[in-house]
Amino acid sequence: MYQLIRKNKTQLLQDWLSFLAKNSDLADIVPETKLKKESEEFLDDLIAFLKLDDFSKLDAAEYQTLSSKLSDLSQSRAKLGLSPRDTGSYVLNFKDIVLEYLKESYKDEPVKLAEDTLRFNRLIDSLSILTFEAYIEGRQEIIKRQSAEIKEISTPVIQVWDGILAMPIIGTLDSSRTQVVMESLLEAIVRTDSDVAILDISGVPAVDALTAQHLIKTVSATRLMGAECIISGIRPETAQTIVQLGIDLVDIITKSTLAGALKHGIRLMATHRNTHGENTHS
Repeated sequence: MYQLIRKNKTQLLQDWLSFLAKNSDLADIVPETKLKKESEEFLDDLIAFLKLDDFSKLDAAEYQTLSSKLSDLSQSRAKLGLSPRDTGSYVLNFKDIVLEYLKESYKDEPVKLAEDTLRFNRLIDSLSILTFEAYIEGRQEIIKRQSAEIKEISTPVIQVWDGILAMPIIGTLDSSRTQVVMESLLEAIVRTDSDVAILDISGVPAVDALTAQHLIKTVSATRLMGAECIISGIRPETAQTIVQLGIDLVDIITKSTLAGALKHGIRLMATHRNTHGENTHS
């Protein structure tokens, strides 16, 4: 196997790239020169491993180099948006081409052909599984990053008035998101030295007991920072649900609209500044 692939490396590479150009989306996304360079490096690493003449030495440095580079290659392709099929079939297509060379080389040695075909199949299949695993890891990293970005975008803190912040919440409010909401809101309170924070939940599709508890925790954290918190966007169905669940929001200021919450916040600011002998805003 080592002699076969080393001797026919140039032609194998050419046949492989030609096959990819006709049968895979890989060639349409990865530039030709880059794809050729990556494939040639894969061949060089594979030849170095085959030289050991023992395909079971998966702990060998040569195999680690081969698998590590292939893993990085698969993750990078996942980030390019390539499908799992195109990523995984990359080495499987190469296997099919090599097997054709084996058939020609060992046409008079059926036993040798069967033995080497089985050995090579096992090796390439293990590398193919590795590409799928690496692809999944790459996609998971993208999903995690996008989820974090979406959470950040979906929980903006807006300074709507001098000393008044508003945070519109859109979507489900779960434990992890509550933590993001708290951190963003508390950091903004400190940064802007605000005295009133408005949580607008008109974009929250449903309020259950768990969601209400998350809101209460956020209000409590805001008060610990010395700011008053107002919850706006309480729709009639939301109010009914809260009552039916027996959730006590008596100590929390609630308003049906963001405009109503803002008006109340301005009054609170005026009262606060009058108390401290400051001029109120007109």
